Amino acid sequence: MQSPKARGHERSRPTLGGRSVAIVVGVVVAIAAIVAVSVLAFGGKSSSKGSANVAAAMTAAGCTLHTYPSAGRGHITSLTPASPPKYNSFPPTSGKHYYIPSVWGSYDTPVSEYQAIHNLEHGGVIIQYGSGVSKDTIAKLGVFYQSDPVALLVAPLPKLGNKVALTAWTHLALCTDFDEAAFKAFRDAYRYHGPEKFPPSALQPGT
Repeated sequence: MQSPKARGHERSRPTLGGRSVAIVVGVVVAIAAIVAVSVLAFGGKSSSKGSANVAAAMTAAGCTLHTYPSAGRGHITSLTPASPPKYNSFPPTSGKHYYIPSVWGSYDTPVSEYQAIHNLEHGGVIIQYGSGVSKDTIAKLGVFYQSDPVALLVAPLPKLGNKVALTAWTHLALCTDFDEAAFKAFRDAYRYHGPEKFPPSALQPGT
């Protein structure tokens, strides 16, 4: 008597003997170890010392730094929602967002804030500048981006006026000029610390 044939996308599964079970268990343990190392290396919250360093650097640069309660992590399926989500900061640092993030990179035109929030959730840092920011400052932002572009997104946001905004998940800094020490402190303290954990290899420009 023949056994029933698999239909469609169904696949038959081999019966596991004692040795096979041992192999599978070993693979599962190895995967768990890799995941644990990834979380320790790239996950978790930024340290209080790191945040203190950012605050000091921002104050020295004449910038302001704010940390907001998380507004949630829900998804929306339209970039033009009929009922736009409300956020507790501008630019947003958390909250409902489009289910597909923006491609990492440097842009000459604004990106969707709904997508940008998703990039923050993945541990990214976003730098946006208003319509009143000088060309010299914009050029400096470009050089800063090129120096270490992983998990970084730079784009104009006209409504910011003469300000530059740096955002990470629940964190926002506002500056009127570029200051390398302050921008580097913000990036290094908050990058890779979003609620979803990704290694740098998954956050490369163009992805």
